[in-house]
Amino acid sequence: MTTTIRRAVIPAAGLGSRLLPLTKAIPKEMLPVGDKPVIEHTVRELIASGITDITIVVSDNKDLIQRHFRPNPALVDQLRAAGKEAYADAVEEVGELSRAGHITYLDQHGPYGNGTPVLNAARNLGDEPVLVLWPDDVFVAEVPRAQQLIKAYEATSCPVLALMPMDRSEAQRYGVPVVKEDLGGGLLRITGLVEKPDPATAPSDYAAIGGYVITPAVIEELRRQTARWYEHRTGEVYLTDAINAYAAERAVYGQVIRGRWYDTGNPLAYLTAQFAAALADPEYGPELRRLAELNDGSAEPA
Repeated sequence: MTTTIRRAVIPAAGLGSRLLPLTKAIPKEMLPVGDKPVIEHTVRELIASGITDITIVVSDNKDLIQRHFRPNPALVDQLRAAGKEAYADAVEEVGELSRAGHITYLDQHGPYGNGTPVLNAARNLGDEPVLVLWPDDVFVAEVPRAQQLIKAYEATSCPVLALMPMDRSEAQRYGVPVVKEDLGGGLLRITGLVEKPDPATAPSDYAAIGGYVITPAVIEELRRQTARWYEHRTGEVYLTDAINAYAAERAVYGQVIRGRWYDTGNPLAYLTAQFAAALADPEYGPELRRLAELNDGSAEPA
């Protein structure tokens, strides 16, 4: 697949504080959803969408991420020698993701905020648009979320935000876009985001969720915001602030993503994602459904 966007950034330097103590020693990005760490779902989504250069921005306690994707020929050989071909193939295939996505790693430096890892990676991006996906989101969709965002960028040549319909009662959990025009097919012209508004004053029925196409002009706005932070050393550097500043004068779009979104950033959401993945598994799903029926008393033990 050829695409107008070749590069992606995955910010993975966060503490995972909402999942402590589970994330005290294990990066939240390495927690399993189904039979894969959550960050592997993101990497696979990007590769399936034609991305050929992935930068993962990490902190100094995230070496498990690198170890997971690094090829391990010695382990593969050991498994094959023991006749465990399926396991060997699985380990080898994960290592192949690193080559297919040309994964590189970058240590995060600078002020707090989700704009910092994007700016850290920008020095390696050149004058190209880039996808930014958070590694604690899992999307189940016929067409990958990343591919839907790329299509929206190809139609507009402008920054694009991933959106999902929301119940207004949940508006205080999200950034909510101000919609200027509905162009059909889920593509919306927006003029900015309102962070965590009161449900009564929410500007639309959509929530911005972890996915962006960022253009060089948005990165320049991030540079300006970071320079101001170094002057005053207050607050954090947020990607949404840079997008809002950009949208004040130029076009920004939102793409309503078709698919099911699982956020794994807090305990209940993580358990929901894990449970949904288990139920969808063709091998484990039927047995888990039987167990659920036993526990609610609707079936007798075999």
